[in-house]
Amino acid sequence: MALPRRILFPPEEICMDWQQRQRPGAGLCNLGSTCYINVILQCLTYTPPLANYLLSRDHSQLCHRQGFCMMCIMEAHVRKVLRSSANVIWPRAVIRDLKFIGEEFEPDMAGDAYEFLRCALEAMQRACLSGRSNVDIPSQTTTIIHQIFGGFLKSRVTCLSCQAVSDSYKAFLHVLLDIKAPSSLTTALEDFVTPKKLDGKYCLKCRKCEKKVTAFKWVTVHRVPKVFTVCLERAADHTGKKISKIVEYPEYLDLRPYMSDTAGEPLLYSLYALVVHSGDTCLDGHFFCYTKASNGLWYKMDDESVDNCGIHAVLRQQAYLLFYAR
Repeated sequence: MALPRRILFPPEEICMDWQQRQRPGAGLCNLGSTCYINVILQCLTYTPPLANYLLSRDHSQLCHRQGFCMMCIMEAHVRKVLRSSANVIWPRAVIRDLKFIGEEFEPDMAGDAYEFLRCALEAMQRACLSGRSNVDIPSQTTTIIHQIFGGFLKSRVTCLSCQAVSDSYKAFLHVLLDIKAPSSLTTALEDFVTPKKLDGKYCLKCRKCEKKVTAFKWVTVHRVPKVFTVCLERAADHTGKKISKIVEYPEYLDLRPYMSDTAGEPLLYSLYALVVHSGDTCLDGHFFCYTKASNGLWYKMDDESVDNCGIHAVLRQQAYLLFYAR
């Protein structure tokens, strides 16, 4: 792995615990078909290291970007949700600039929460790089966004003809897991890191053999993020059919078994937010979420409503997105 030439945000400045404890913030108005946006805004608002940074206003005080800036928008949004006395707020700035977040999004059309999360994180990453010239690719993974959500996957390919081994590394901000067979998050992660045989049309060209060969590909988590974000892929196929089964997930998760190096101390994570999709197919339905507020209590957040709930209710959901913090 190439080392970054510059550290754009010092990791030691990231605070994983809430710096201020308070009641939960406001609910969010649904502006037509925007429940998929609301759940992601709420999950990001209750991500402690991100909220701490945004509440500090460190970004906006140094930002000279003209026009759209996702970090400035999120900073204003989080402050409004957590600091205002209102029970419900309108996320107007996000809806106004929706096209800048992702060209596929329309305020009056249903969308997918995972796609919005992916685009929102990418928009925040672009904002963090704005005004910085000649930033090498490794250094781009040292922004505040990558320092919080980012990790690295290691892909090891072994040629079955000559036994040559090739390693490559890829940065990630979230992980998509297949749940067609697995019935729990841990078994889905085990399947994710199980070596896969590449043959037939999936054969890869071996540099040593100089021809396409059968190989084994083994993907593992090489460097863990501070916040581990998982999407349980509920789309059964391209028709919109949904995998509606319950996939069990723990309140506390150890990522050590899924690492490139499985020796060492446990890497423990705590669940702090999840998104649920209700509906018969992936093309319709409704999104709501559960988040853990700074007071340590769980709340069900369904657009305008914010209701207290217990951990047992949280762990019984048909989860779509899961957010875990170190």
